[in-house]
Amino acid sequence: MPPTLASLVQHSALKLTVRAGADRLGTPVRWAHASELADPVPYMDGGELLLVTATNLDARDPETMRRYVQRLAGAGVAGLGFAVGVTYDEIPPALVDAAEEAGLPLLEVPRRTPFLAISKAVSAAIAADQYRSVTAGFEAQRELTRAAVAGDGPGALLTRLAAHVDGWAALYDTSGAVVAAAPGWAARRAARLTPEVERLRDRPAPASAVVGDSDSDDRVELQSLGAGRRNRGALAVGTGAALGTAERYAVHSAVALLTLTTARSRALQGAEQRLGAAVLRMLLAGESDHARAVAGDLYGGLLDAPFRLLIAEAPEPSGKELLAEAMEAAASRSGEPLLTVPESERLVVLAVDGGAAVEACAAHARAADGKPVREGADDAGVVVGMSAPSGPIAVSAAYKQAEQALSVARRRGRTLVEHEELAAGSVLPLLADDAVRAFADGMLRPLHEHDAKGRGDLVASLRAWLSRHGQWDAAAADLGVHRHTLRYRMRRVEEILGRSLDDPDVRMDLWLALKTTAASSGAQ
Repeated sequence: MPPTLASLVQHSALKLTVRAGADRLGTPVRWAHASELADPVPYMDGGELLLVTATNLDARDPETMRRYVQRLAGAGVAGLGFAVGVTYDEIPPALVDAAEEAGLPLLEVPRRTPFLAISKAVSAAIAADQYRSVTAGFEAQRELTRAAVAGDGPGALLTRLAAHVDGWAALYDTSGAVVAAAPGWAARRAARLTPEVERLRDRPAPASAVVGDSDSDDRVELQSLGAGRRNRGALAVGTGAALGTAERYAVHSAVALLTLTTARSRALQGAEQRLGAAVLRMLLAGESDHARAVAGDLYGGLLDAPFRLLIAEAPEPSGKELLAEAMEAAASRSGEPLLTVPESERLVVLAVDGGAAVEACAAHARAADGKPVREGADDAGVVVGMSAPSGPIAVSAAYKQAEQALSVARRRGRTLVEHEELAAGSVLPLLADDAVRAFADGMLRPLHEHDAKGRGDLVASLRAWLSRHGQWDAAAADLGVHRHTLRYRMRRVEEILGRSLDDPDVRMDLWLALKTTAASSGAQ
């Protein structure tokens, strides 16, 4: 369970005292946040324990406190922690009354308890809850996998899944008929959802939907089974409330495993792809040992050596299919393992680093970059991002690297970009688009307009000052002016732009704007 106001009050080291809203201490706390703003609501997401000392509040004024507390309650703030002994020696009655009226829990924080201690307590409780959920999820994955490989049919897997989610589960075939359900009484309830399953079947896989059962209070999640665009059935999971992290792990694992067990009549290549999808999901979840166990002899060799993760996109499925065929043929000739996972709009590949499949992808990219794009061509528009060499425990990082490389490939009009390329050269080419240029032009326009009227050379002075890291004498020498003249110009820059050059973010924005406008104009 996530931390609650009650658990924080019971925390012996915090010494918190309830002053209002004692009947709402069961409220979950998503985070602890300190703010002295008179109106912090625009910066809140809901569920926070707001910590204040009332530095900027007239906490003795009933009307001010009523408006303040009502705003917090309306924004979904979990509770208010008020530090005494700082601005006020005790919590003013006006605030206590307002909190009681709004039903907002109000906690008194003694002076010896720093806000940081409360934040750490909340963070530790959240981390512990997440750890428990992830651990339970991984255990569910292991149990479901054991049930799937035992050969007892989908019923055993559904029984374990229903127990893990504290609800019921049902498997449908491609026609929408119930194949199996657990517990047994759930078959009739699942049959009522056949129309919803049929609607899900018409959507490309993977697809999902959340529906309600009119004859019960169940919340039912429907998940399609299958890879690519063809649906191979559906899984229904009925529970009394939304799924938590552990339950979500169990459902995702069941989807992967049932996708394999319900499509064994398909070609061997299709079965291997679905197994690869399960392995990839487990790797992305950080369960590398479990992924090795599921991969077996088929992909186990791939996980024993450095590999690359590639993500390919194309406007038409045929483009990804041609790339996959080229890589699979190269891997087959060399006898190296290759894991390909078709997604809705992507092809995700794990290939041996430096192997034949990676070279085939590079050759495919060189051929595509070297010829004009023909409208309607099967391989037109294929874009590939490739990660740096990786291993099983770092697949999530490799996936992000491949996504970053893919994004850069799209921006640069390249077929293939490797992640190592992103660390070389300058960041400026990554910003070379119309939106960035428009931002740069807009930011510097007031200075250019000032200079155009013959009132001084502010743009050149700003560039010199920034290039010298704010060193007055060096920048003034570059410009051939006195340092006092340069100081005056920088004050004018601040006045015109309405920004302080003492702010490093402002200096960074201005430097990038200067470099962007210089690059677009061809200046050095």
